[in-house]
Amino acid sequence: MTHVIVHAGFHKTGTTSLQDFLAQNRTALAPWLDYYGQRDFMNAGAAARLYAQRPFPHRLYVFRRAFRTFLAAIPDHDTIILSRESFSGGMPGHRMLGGRMITSYLPAARRLARSIVKELRLRFGPDVTITFFYTTREREAWLRSVHGHLLRSIRLTDDYDTFRGRFPMDIAPIEQARQMADALSPIPVVTAALEDHADDPHGLASALLDLADVPAAVRADLAPAPHRNRGQGENLRATFLALNRQRLSKQELKAQKERLLAPHRRTP
Repeated sequence: MTHVIVHAGFHKTGTTSLQDFLAQNRTALAPWLDYYGQRDFMNAGAAARLYAQRPFPHRLYVFRRAFRTFLAAIPDHDTIILSRESFSGGMPGHRMLGGRMITSYLPAARRLARSIVKELRLRFGPDVTITFFYTTREREAWLRSVHGHLLRSIRLTDDYDTFRGRFPMDIAPIEQARQMADALSPIPVVTAALEDHADDPHGLASALLDLADVPAAVRADLAPAPHRNRGQGENLRATFLALNRQRLSKQELKAQKERLLAPHRRTP
């Protein structure tokens, strides 16, 4: 029986390192699992994000159609891991149509998850085993990371205290995952906290390897998890905030940020 593990979020919880680990160990793990990450889903990932920003029924249909096309193109395997943060929607802090800020995954994530379940059952049969997996992070560290990401990626003009104040106190990755568990029941939901895996050579991926029943002997030969997207220092954050508050064109703002980020880019 096929077991599909859906790593559906959340942003800024160590997901890039986890995905890089699974990608670079894909061949070694092939007997035990098939892994599909950000670049494998055709248009489904982008369609999920757009649905969160423009939550119209036709946008959800576009996502389902793209996800169905992806599933039709992959081979059968006993264990399949699908990893894409946008399967829970858009990163909080982005704006929806009309200008309202996204402060919770739940409105989009519930509908996207139900669509994912339906499509998996269509593809693999009604008896397919499905597990949803969410990576989490302590609330304050998560909000700081989200804020830093948005400062460098969009024209966010909030300082951190203002940004933090836009989020209700119960909005944290672990609480969002618990509410998703309620919405998805009886489908199991498993969580893994970034801070609990800081010293693990395989990082958060260890929790996925547990779910996939990868033997210890196989894990011992895997390449260690890389560390990605550590974010920028306070000085660079302050510079991005100042740039965002200037009346620069979109092209000039992007160019200035790219120049500032260039020395910090990791080379393969």
